[in-house]
Amino acid sequence: MAVKKNGRKKPARRRVSFKLDAPKAQRVNLVGTFNHWDPKARTLRQDPKGTWKTNMLLEPGQYEFRFLVDGNWRNDPESKYVCNAFGSENCVRVVE
Repeated sequence: MAVKKNGRKKPARRRVSFKLDAPKAQRVNLVGTFNHWDPKARTLRQDPKGTWKTNMLLEPGQYEFRFLVDGNWRNDPESKYVCNAFGSENCVRVVE
């Protein structure tokens, strides 16, 4: 574990995978609480089968996120959801 300046141990970060099947998409971004909802912070890469993927190192906790597919919001179909302030839902990922 890394040590913070105040002497407390910082929680170990975990490798977390995100993927979305969108073979016709031109661009997919991962947007969420882990990158302050910045739509340009994390662009996914497409594999030959049309699945868009990325990995991130995240500290343990709960994160909300969505995919931005060619400018349109999409949820992860394999995720749990919570309501957001815009009348739609955000995906939830818990990192242990």
